[in-house]
Amino acid sequence: MSRVVVGMSGGVDSSVAAWLLKEQGYDVIGVTMQIWQDEDACSVEENGGCCGLSAVEDARRVAAALDIPYYVMNFKKEFKEQVIDYFTAEYLDGRTPNPCIACNRYVKWEALLDRSLSIGADYIATGHYARIEKLENGRYALRRASVPGKDQTYALYNLTQEQLKRTLMPDGDYSKDQIRKFAADLGLQVADKPDSQDICFVPDGDYASFIRETTGKEIPEGNFVTPDGKVLGRHRGIIHYTVGQRKGLGLALGYPAFVLEIRPETNEVVIGTYEESLTRTLKADRLNFMAIEDLTEPRRVFAKIRYNHKGAWCTVEKTGGDEITCTFEEPIRAVTPGQAVVLYDGEYVLGGGTIKPV
Repeated sequence: MSRVVVGMSGGVDSSVAAWLLKEQGYDVIGVTMQIWQDEDACSVEENGGCCGLSAVEDARRVAAALDIPYYVMNFKKEFKEQVIDYFTAEYLDGRTPNPCIACNRYVKWEALLDRSLSIGADYIATGHYARIEKLENGRYALRRASVPGKDQTYALYNLTQEQLKRTLMPDGDYSKDQIRKFAADLGLQVADKPDSQDICFVPDGDYASFIRETTGKEIPEGNFVTPDGKVLGRHRGIIHYTVGQRKGLGLALGYPAFVLEIRPETNEVVIGTYEESLTRTLKADRLNFMAIEDLTEPRRVFAKIRYNHKGAWCTVEKTGGDEITCTFEEPIRAVTPGQAVVLYDGEYVLGGGTIKPV
């Protein structure tokens, strides 16, 4: 019997994933990853989320109901180094990070998989809405979830071949309604638990305060400028802004204004019109290919430039050892350095990378 460690966040998705795998005959072990640094009782009760101690209690109750072993594993060090430190550094460098992608690759997979294999597991599993398939070329790739509205492949594009080979994602064949019904039929208390939406370690959404408190740095004010350098006003500090942002700028220019670029070296935030926020090209590095080993010639693909982007057609080509250039067929808006561009070949993830500054 194959043994699988299921990462249990205390939510309905991972809870049902554990049940589905047990039904399929696996020897299932439930594990909650203790990743948040310190929490007091008040913040736990108020915020919960996948990082909170409240998640541990929910997951423990589910494991007891499913009659599977359950453990809490400490990954605080890995989470701080790979997620929090990365998150703050990216903002200070004028980029907009995606901490969930970093957490998936380096904590939920790399760290959890290593520890799970060391205790005799054959696989790890999560409650993500995605599917894993071995292709004819012998490579493993993510396939979109069977219900497109819940597809989570964008946030998982960075997984390695070894990680994919050792991962199970049983929820990818079902809709969210079906998953909730499974939980309700089983009598699990988490059946109607709401999904967590915000970044788990900044539950109030105030990234700037979190960065200041975590790094101990005061972020100086600077100038809003036009692309050609004309000063338009003062900004509150670059960590308050992201490329594509329109709201919260505090500028009255007589036209809708958008953040076009963030220049940490001069402490400037570049402002422009909607038309100036459009582009047909982007470059990306920190590449990870999934369905193919490498990109050897230009290829027409479907690309997403953020999690909730509907996607757009482009031609992608390799323009460096660790760089791709995507040329889009129609102009796209808010190409944001630090975010991921994920490339799809039909339903399968071809690969992706991190969007570079202009």
